Amino acid sequence: MLLAKITFFERFEQDILAGAKTITLRDEAESHVFAGQILPVSTFEADRWFCDIQIIDVTPVKLTELTDVHAKQENMTLAQLRSVIAEIYPGLEQLYMIRFVVLSVQHIDK
Repeated sequence: MLLAKITFFERFEQDILAGAKTITLRDEAESHVFAGQILPVSTFEADRWFCDIQIIDVTPVKLTELTDVHAKQENMTLAQLRSVIAEIYPGLEQLYMIRFVVLSVQHIDK
């Protein structure tokens, strides 16, 4: 089943909007996206839309295969990345790297 939207924890919103986070690692249930697909992005906590992304590619990757390159694309250290993955997907070895680019952004006047 193709995803109609994708959600991220609020703590990743600024990194995504700044272009510092260019991939997301997901489980198989959220791996059914394809290159060229455009998805609205919402916060996981409040389901608040904050941008649209275009999928560049989807690549299977094992937890043990994650490198500093993946961590940099997630805007964190490899140790932080492994910790976050363990928190979100405890015990999961098979992940899917979804590479994306931000297309449009919600502008909030502060």
